[in-house]
Amino acid sequence: MTRPGIIIDGASLTCAGVAEVARDEAPVTVAARAVAAARAAWETAGDVAAQRPVYGRATGVGANRNVGLADDDLAEHGLRLLRSHAAGAGPLQPADLGRAMLVTRLNQIGAGGSGVDPAVLDVLADALNRGFTPPVPLYGAIGTGDLTALASTGLCLIGERAWRTGTGPPPRFPLRPAEAPGFMSSNAATLGEAALACCDLSALVSSAVVIAALSLLAVRGSLEPYAPAVHRGRPAGQQRVAVRMRALLAGPSHPPARIQDSYGYRAFPQVHGPAVDALGYAGQVVSTELNGSSENPLVDPAGHAVWHNGNFHAAYVGLALDSARAALFQTAALSAARLGTLVEPSFTGLHAFAADTPASSGIMILEYVAQSAVADLRRFATPAALGSAVLSRGVEEHAGFSTQSARASTDAVAAYRAVLACELAAAVRVLRMQGRAPAEGGPLRAAFDAADAVLDPRTADRPLDADLTSAEGLLGGYAAFGLD
Repeated sequence: MTRPGIIIDGASLTCAGVAEVARDEAPVTVAARAVAAARAAWETAGDVAAQRPVYGRATGVGANRNVGLADDDLAEHGLRLLRSHAAGAGPLQPADLGRAMLVTRLNQIGAGGSGVDPAVLDVLADALNRGFTPPVPLYGAIGTGDLTALASTGLCLIGERAWRTGTGPPPRFPLRPAEAPGFMSSNAATLGEAALACCDLSALVSSAVVIAALSLLAVRGSLEPYAPAVHRGRPAGQQRVAVRMRALLAGPSHPPARIQDSYGYRAFPQVHGPAVDALGYAGQVVSTELNGSSENPLVDPAGHAVWHNGNFHAAYVGLALDSARAALFQTAALSAARLGTLVEPSFTGLHAFAADTPASSGIMILEYVAQSAVADLRRFATPAALGSAVLSRGVEEHAGFSTQSARASTDAVAAYRAVLACELAAAVRVLRMQGRAPAEGGPLRAAFDAADAVLDPRTADRPLDADLTSAEGLLGGYAAFGLD
């Protein structure tokens, strides 16, 4: 049976598509339009470079931009750039990030604008389809182009550096010296990581709505905060959260235990909604960049020109991710607050900490686990954009650190997953001990039943590590029960 794959056409790659290739190893196929666009740019670059100096092809780079190359330098200059820029440090990045970078760069070249030989498209596609990834160290980029990562990839292509993974003969492509700068000039590694983080965090934000609904049921919370009139004219994310909460909790209703609940329930749409909107915007920004031309110089076949520019600067991506992580921290803190109600007898009608005896600890430790993860989310929420740098003898006098923003977003995934797992394990335990469950037939009941099938039903004091592992394993499936 043929596996479904991703068509690389330079125009329609999505964050989900990057994840399919990077994580699920979906095969890629290069569309004819991508080959045609790359070929037009390649031919235009050669024509223009024959008529006037082009940065990197006929000059040095960075502060050496005004240093012209002698004729006897042209044959080696591009290779020297690859060798001199392959200088990352730190541990190697995981293979899925390497694959995300490769599929992103493949699509960017297919969008036209790099001036690289279109024959490289098939070689990169073959590398992906056979599991090859380049060795890319963690440190080397600051959001103004992933030069170290792509230089390392270029050395793999020309055979001067070994690929990190893959089966069969290593992919080879003789990058011409004049094309090496065009191959390197991209933010593909940052964009690839950003795409994966957007996918992961968006799925968790959707799952969180289901978990919050289970918690509200467990504490017999009021549905008044989700009434349509409350959210009329409010921002889109807030409305989506309220609508889904009403749908999840539809059916026979319980009388609320309190006239007004704590913020974890009463303000959930107002706090979770911004995270929904921020991640939606971040996904749109990253998708736009995945299909754009980030090269400098940019080859313009339509205008038969080459433009020196700043599209390599990923400020949009970094700022969007910074905003998303700030919003994520806010809603994670609210999840921890709901967990606080699930250990409280006045909310659950059970012993403190949902313990089986008054002196037992029950789920006491889950609050500590959740707050530990929330503390990391607070740390990751620090905006990367607050930093800057002046490099290359003052010529490159700004950096947005979008690379660091993408990395912090990746780190936030595990922390947020832990927070939600704590709340889920607690909510299901409380409902079980109360002898209650969501109404039959709806998505919330399906979510509860999935948890009931894998979470340990014992209430005696015992290690809870396995419960949290099982709860984390449910989160991916819960995304389908969450936001539409």
